[in-house]
Amino acid sequence: MIEFPPELIRYLTKASRVAVLTGAGVSQESGLRTFRDAQSGLWAQYKPEDLATPRAFARDPKLVWDWYAFRREATKGARPNAGHYALVEMEKNIPEFTLITQNVDGLHRMAGSKNILELHGNILNVRCSECGMFAETWGNDLEFVPRCEYCNGLLRPDVIWFEESLPRDQLEAAVQATRTCQVFFSIGTSGVVHPAAALASAAKAEGSVVIEVNAEPTPLTSKVDFALHGKSGEILPELVKAIWKSGM
Repeated sequence: MIEFPPELIRYLTKASRVAVLTGAGVSQESGLRTFRDAQSGLWAQYKPEDLATPRAFARDPKLVWDWYAFRREATKGARPNAGHYALVEMEKNIPEFTLITQNVDGLHRMAGSKNILELHGNILNVRCSECGMFAETWGNDLEFVPRCEYCNGLLRPDVIWFEESLPRDQLEAAVQATRTCQVFFSIGTSGVVHPAAALASAAKAEGSVVIEVNAEPTPLTSKVDFALHGKSGEILPELVKAIWKSGM
């Protein structure tokens, strides 16, 4: 059983507005590898800019499509872990709860979270690179990249590539939730990937209590009010149980 600081328990018990930022560490506990960790075997020979930029897609769309098809299949086999489900319980008990994620695996939605902002998109979705329409289905032709049924443009994964801007509506909503929350969580993220990395500092500047949950210290650790080091899949269920007695 984890012992939490009494002040932390008091803050969360009273909080009605909470924002949470999650990163790759949460998904790793479900067995998903990060972008670079997944670059093994055949994919080890490529640089990120060969696989995840608009220029890469323009130069070799089939290579990029195959890389994301490979990652999509790996994601389909993953399941939410205890940390994901703890955040679902937290949302049920907090009137204004916003979950901001850098992850593209869709595991938060699978777990049951409702108010989610996916800053980097969702790898399980596919959209047209030209008109932006989402595709419900696409063929399994191994020779060619599938095309949009509306405009015949090449389909691409619905993720934000390097050199692309985050979706404005998602980012603006994330900033708004950060500025108005009473408690801000940074969970499983290195705290160095911008602009998401700036959210914790913005919350702190607005007077929010900032809590970090991470396997190891990060550049953010010295700036937060509470740093909880360990697996989010172990810490978050205990925290929810300590406050809301959910029986998790």
